[in-house]
Amino acid sequence: MVCLGNICRSPLAEGILAAKLPKNKFTVDSAGTGSWHIGHSPDERSIAVAKKNKISISNQKGRQFTTTDFDAFDYIYVMDNSNYEDVIQLAKNQQQKEKVQLILNELFPNEKVDVPDPYFGLPNGFEIVYNMLDEVCEIIAKKIIAKHT
Repeated sequence: MVCLGNICRSPLAEGILAAKLPKNKFTVDSAGTGSWHIGHSPDERSIAVAKKNKISISNQKGRQFTTTDFDAFDYIYVMDNSNYEDVIQLAKNQQQKEKVQLILNELFPNEKVDVPDPYFGLPNGFEIVYNMLDEVCEIIAKKIIAKHT
């Protein structure tokens, strides 16, 4: 799961998807395309909305997406078109590029819909983003479980 700073959207997506997959069979992680929040905890508002929904993300630490992530992960979901372009630019070949998908394309195929960044948004923005990610992660979890079990 990849967003800009790895403190709002991608930590939520990591926590939500991890909660929907068998922990002994799958690894879910998140990263940011930027380096500003390396080593930092997720935004307190992301932690709060996750906790409200019985998911703990408070132990996550921000990290920056690197080219080694293409080898480490089978699926790379990005939160918006800007993150998509940033990650695609790091890909060394077509196989790596094919791992990268806009997360909301699972709900809205080929519409290139962004998950809005709630950082500077409305007071209920984190709740809205949580609900979007919860819905799409349910679809992703079902697909991954069906394909790999």
